[in-house]
Amino acid sequence: MRINKSIDFLIVGAQKAGTSALDQYFRNHPEINMGRRKEIHFFDNEKLFKNSTVNYDKYHDFFDWSDPNILLGECTPNYMYWEPSMRRVFEYKPQIKIIACLRNPVDRAFSSWSMEKSRNNEFLSFSAALSKEAQRYRSRLPLQNRNHSYVDRGFYSEQVRRIWRYFPVEQTLFIKYDDLLNQRTDILQKISSFLNISEFPNKEFINVNPTQYQSDIDEQDRKNLIEIFQHEIRQLELMLGWDCSSWLIQKT
Repeated sequence: MRINKSIDFLIVGAQKAGTSALDQYFRNHPEINMGRRKEIHFFDNEKLFKNSTVNYDKYHDFFDWSDPNILLGECTPNYMYWEPSMRRVFEYKPQIKIIACLRNPVDRAFSSWSMEKSRNNEFLSFSAALSKEAQRYRSRLPLQNRNHSYVDRGFYSEQVRRIWRYFPVEQTLFIKYDDLLNQRTDILQKISSFLNISEFPNKEFINVNPTQYQSDIDEQDRKNLIEIFQHEIRQLELMLGWDCSSWLIQKT
């Protein structure tokens, strides 16, 4: 039994970027115990942080504390996007490790819209939703818009800076969604080294929440989004040392 309760790592994002697959890989590892459900939504829950004293017992109830040698973690993609979350995580445990998987923001935006559409949280076309996003965002101020932030969530550099504002670079691990799909063995090895655990026993492809697209993204929408994200993608390349040139290719 752990004496001092605090979890060891978080998977914080991005939404629709392979976090469900990561969560499953972690649940299959014998040295890891994940929260009782994916997406606990503790650090992005405004009601829980209204008072100066935070009751972490509600959070800790989601974890099994019986084995002190097992790493504990959870996966809530919204933590990376939700502005106060990283400060709250830091106040909870400055030594916690942070993992984030980032996806081409154009594809991520369309996948997010398709998910909200399937949940009946979105009744606009993708094109219309993009044109209305700023208006919808303003309607939710001073908070962010959880459900209709298709473009805004894709501005990763600000979110990465926010993470690094509170946590040292060596305490964070950023994964490219493309690499998780195509170079799983290398990525899982990188994660096991980062967490100082043995290799993952299962490296087979996991497709947990396949999005059923009702349509393909309109190429004009893709072109517009590439123009919106072009500078942002270049910024991310400099920050993380990645080559994201494939994210800027207009598909035909």
